[in-house]
Amino acid sequence: MLRSFFIYLSKATWARNTVTDWSVARRMASRFVAGDQLEDALKVILMLNGRGINATLDHLGEHTTNAAEALQATQDILKALDGIQQAGVRANVSIKLTQIGLAVDLALCAENLRIILERAWNLGNFIRIDMEDSPVTQVTLDFLRQMRHQGYQNVGIVIQAYLYRSSIDVEKLVKDCFKVRLCKGAYKEPVEVAFPRKRDVDAAYDRQAELLIRGALEQSCPVISEDGKIPPTPALATHDEKRILFAKALAEKVGLPKQALEFQMLHGIRRDLQEQLTAEGYPVRIYVPYGTQWYPYFMRRLAERPANVWFIVSNFFRK
Repeated sequence: MLRSFFIYLSKATWARNTVTDWSVARRMASRFVAGDQLEDALKVILMLNGRGINATLDHLGEHTTNAAEALQATQDILKALDGIQQAGVRANVSIKLTQIGLAVDLALCAENLRIILERAWNLGNFIRIDMEDSPVTQVTLDFLRQMRHQGYQNVGIVIQAYLYRSSIDVEKLVKDCFKVRLCKGAYKEPVEVAFPRKRDVDAAYDRQAELLIRGALEQSCPVISEDGKIPPTPALATHDEKRILFAKALAEKVGLPKQALEFQMLHGIRRDLQEQLTAEGYPVRIYVPYGTQWYPYFMRRLAERPANVWFIVSNFFRK
């Protein structure tokens, strides 16, 4: 019930207008969002790097409604890539296709994506295309393969385990060593396309993690790059210790090197797990969002785990 409520709020204009005016809400969101400016996020990444942890930088924003907004979002992403290069940090960049014009014009979106990948390629960096809700799943995968066909090897994808189709998608992607970030899923999806029960989502996540781990080994997919920018094929994005333990045990059993398996987490959540995995020798990457468009992201974080509401409220009042 709470999950559905927060997902509804993430899309409700009236709620956005109300909540973003509350200073208390902005302070709570700071648990998950690095700040409004690129410089704020780069400072966070420098601290993470100092702890031996890599990062993915994300300029928040989605669902642009016209070409000018899409072009501005593209420029902001290019600025983020340049900022990473200038700061010398171990980070890559995540984007959403609706951010760069998917709902405006497919050709515009494709060109903006090509421009971003070209800049990243010239800088020796990597772009992760985030997965949004199910109506755009197939077109997102189509864009991924289109860019690979054009010669861009520096692009990966996110797959959401709760979709019924995801096991087939993962199986196809790993055969070509596409770099896959596997998460459980953050949108409210109809029962026709996604598992509604947590236990089924957990089981699907483990199945797909196994496909990625075994597939990466069978296809001899590369390990993480020395500079931390290019991730290995399997990137498991979860704070669920049971899922992590399953993946670690399987990787050890089949003989997948630790540097060929990355664990990813969100800024502000489970620092203890981050440091534990790093100490064990696994690459760890933290998703570091920044920007003024923090509201939808903040609501989805609450929807993923409503217990986060108590976490941020209790920590807020301790300050």
